Amino acid sequence: MATVADIQQVLQSFAPIELAESWDNVGLLVGDPAHNVHRGMTCLTLTQSVAEEALHQAAQLVVTHHPLPFRPLARITTDHHYGRVLWQLIRGGIAVYSAHTAFDSAAQGINQQLAERLRLNDIRPLAVHQLDRAPAGVGRCGALEESLSGEQFVRFLKSALSLSNLQWSACDAAKPIRRVAIACGSGGSFWERAAEADCQVLVTGDIGFHQALEASAAQLAVAAIGHFVSERFAMENLATYLGEQFPECTWWASQRDRDPFQWL
Repeated sequence: MATVADIQQVLQSFAPIELAESWDNVGLLVGDPAHNVHRGMTCLTLTQSVAEEALHQAAQLVVTHHPLPFRPLARITTDHHYGRVLWQLIRGGIAVYSAHTAFDSAAQGINQQLAERLRLNDIRPLAVHQLDRAPAGVGRCGALEESLSGEQFVRFLKSALSLSNLQWSACDAAKPIRRVAIACGSGGSFWERAAEADCQVLVTGDIGFHQALEASAAQLAVAAIGHFVSERFAMENLATYLGEQFPECTWWASQRDRDPFQWL
């Protein structure tokens, strides 16, 4: 039977914690490494509803993308949302692991998977982090098979990712798009790296108002597809991967993970 430590080892091989940003909180956040795991769940965010699912489905481990806790906590009580969630999980004997930005930047991490979903060629990190096992790094960039107009690219993006809505900021509607930068989640700060990589568009989860203005001034278009959409699919893929690595365990992606926004 696999233990928390066994699964932690595989996760850290897949998404080495050295790739995580300095401000992040990654690794095993709650739990006993020696505890056996029969059932494991992945999720994007550990909300109250997602934690209740883990309890009801008798999970021993939750692999969440967004860390909980993210920042140091002085106390864990049920007076606060985060405290209630953690208290429930601890009482239920459920461990919590997060790879977060290490998973974003891993060689086969979220940004790589997103670039492959867009069928980009010559995919490479926006900023390389060379590990012994494989090249990895921040974001991704690559080339479309052919140049597209802004309108064509939006249609292509919606089709490739099954989107009905997205935010689009085009600096020049007539400017052809060939090179595409990828930064999942809150990736607006990567617009400068995207411009330096001679990309014509940055595809990200969400971006700030002023960041979008700066990108436009630098002649870089931006497609903001939503934080949830840009990352949730990879947690489904991760559940499949862990099921392959640990066939003696039952793995699934949370069915209660939800985008907090409604796209109307």
